[in-house]
Amino acid sequence: MHSNMALRHYTLDFNLSTAVDSALTVPGLLSIFHEQEMTETVHDTVEHGYLATFVGKNGRLVILRVHTHGLVTIDLQCYEEDNVGQLDNLLNALEKKLTSLLNGNITRIKRLPALIRGAKVDRYWPSADGRLMEYDIDQVLYEEDSAYQNIKILHSQQFGNMLVLDGDVNLAESDLPYTVAIMGGGKVDYAGKEVLILGGGDGGILAEVVKQNPKMITMVEIDQKVIDGCKMHMRKTCGNVLDNLKGDCYQILVEDCVPVLKKYVQEGRTFDYIINDLTAVPISTQPEEDSTWGFLRLILDLSMKILHPAGKYFTQGNSVNLTEALSLYEEQLGKLSCPVNFTKEVVCVPSYMELWVFYTVWKK
Repeated sequence: MHSNMALRHYTLDFNLSTAVDSALTVPGLLSIFHEQEMTETVHDTVEHGYLATFVGKNGRLVILRVHTHGLVTIDLQCYEEDNVGQLDNLLNALEKKLTSLLNGNITRIKRLPALIRGAKVDRYWPSADGRLMEYDIDQVLYEEDSAYQNIKILHSQQFGNMLVLDGDVNLAESDLPYTVAIMGGGKVDYAGKEVLILGGGDGGILAEVVKQNPKMITMVEIDQKVIDGCKMHMRKTCGNVLDNLKGDCYQILVEDCVPVLKKYVQEGRTFDYIINDLTAVPISTQPEEDSTWGFLRLILDLSMKILHPAGKYFTQGNSVNLTEALSLYEEQLGKLSCPVNFTKEVVCVPSYMELWVFYTVWKK
């Protein structure tokens, strides 16, 4: 027995214009299953159409369902090393036969690529709004559990190395558009400026700001293990800026940013630009009850206190589809200790495979 035997799960769906009688369709399919030496079991669906399972050699399983409301679904499960040609032939035969049996009654036939379940390398990560995304991931390069989160760096054939924190795709080597957007969309000059980066452990923002000859960058990242993984496996993103915690024009503090921000408020420090790369706008719709909203507002408030009167604060929002979460975030901006204005920009971040909203905030 292999230690890791992944499962392929194929689906074939027929949408019909009217309900179909299983007694007229199912018998016509049985010869296909019998040719495959599959044994059938018919299940009682308590008057919810027809359901049968067919079990064959090599662990193959087919689930055939004729639903009462004009839908026929076929699921085929098999082990990953099963013969793909044979499986395709089986699905082709079923599709062809059903197409002739249901002649004239079909509104749509949909056959999806196989879902690979239980594979050693996980290729599925949801979008921010909960849609299933399949990535071309072929390798796990780094995986660590820190005191704060699970950290993975995965290799994608098209996006390069990808940082995934607690199952959330953060940044890939392809994602310069993210970094440019969170730095002000290329419209900001950092030369000679004091810059504060909150989070940003992948080093992408730091590497880009350094190129612009700022006066000084302070980056506050809580998780040393993110830095360790990225300086090994995300060098296309970070270059060499994570190799040392201090450089000519930057310092990296491996600390929680809240006490650091509070200290800067007490000291009366100010920054020309603050870039918050900590966390996306939470999806929760109950800001009062959710500590994440409180945390966001705390960071915003402290940041405004140390932002130069003519300074700018940049942050990511969330997926453009999460309109409710984005509206709630904009509400938070109205509740700060000082009045602010904001603009937003929508950018396509390659590895997110969705459009992402970025905010620029400044004091009125």
